[in-house]
Amino acid sequence: MEVDLHCHSTASDGALAPAVVVTRAHERGVRLLALTDHDTLEGLDEAWAMAAALGVQLVNGIELSCTWGGATIHVLGYAFACDAPALRQAIAELHDGRWLRAEEIGRRLEAKGMPGALAGARAVQQELGDSGNAPARPHFADFLVRAGHVKDRAEAFRKWLGSGKLGDVKQHWPTLEQAVDTLRQAGAWISLAHPWHYDFTRSKRRKLIADFVQAGGHALEVVNGMQPAEQVGCLAILAREFGLLASAGSDFHAPGDWSELGMYRPVPEDLSPLWARFQHGQQSAAN
Repeated sequence: MEVDLHCHSTASDGALAPAVVVTRAHERGVRLLALTDHDTLEGLDEAWAMAAALGVQLVNGIELSCTWGGATIHVLGYAFACDAPALRQAIAELHDGRWLRAEEIGRRLEAKGMPGALAGARAVQQELGDSGNAPARPHFADFLVRAGHVKDRAEAFRKWLGSGKLGDVKQHWPTLEQAVDTLRQAGAWISLAHPWHYDFTRSKRRKLIADFVQAGGHALEVVNGMQPAEQVGCLAILAREFGLLASAGSDFHAPGDWSELGMYRPVPEDLSPLWARFQHGQQSAAN
């Protein structure tokens, strides 16, 4: 695919530096890219420099964490003003909260006989690329593998870090409404990330999308990597019902992971693509 609106770098929980992500995307034929790291803009300057050198059209992107119905939800923002005060304030608060979360994960793992968890996770993170952001659960998982506590990352999440497990520390994220409002104040186009990833009933997922629309969201991530085609079909129906634009992306984190840059299932042709709104130059939703 020539468009990829969802990927991550070492600025959050990805394995490749921002410039390397842009280079890899270009090599794979992507010509319109959004780097959407979790709760940070740290990688954008480096990504912009490489995109300019390669002729890739880059769009400012971010994946913000928030809460809805007692669950952590992610919303994607695009083509926003990076210097918007509301966005800068929200990112600063999320940055501090992520460090508190990482410290608590470290304490919990140490209490279960896995000493040095925070320092170990931070070491994994710094090997990938120096970042001022807190280590995330994938970094803790890799530490647990290295320390011999588990055999692989999958076991780390299954035993210690996955949903409902010891290391699943609940963060005091902003609400869905607050996150959407923050992005709107920055002039962003806003998409609800991977709606099928949340362990919701059909009716609860529909309620989430209705509340997202009510809050001022613009698009639904109808396609996220190589998710089952049946899920794409169901999300397409919801996008039509609610009059939402369609967003799509690989959700790339690392080579050899579940998806690759520019690789995802086709978007149904009758849906209006979000990327058409900024395909010929970055244009905010406020324009």
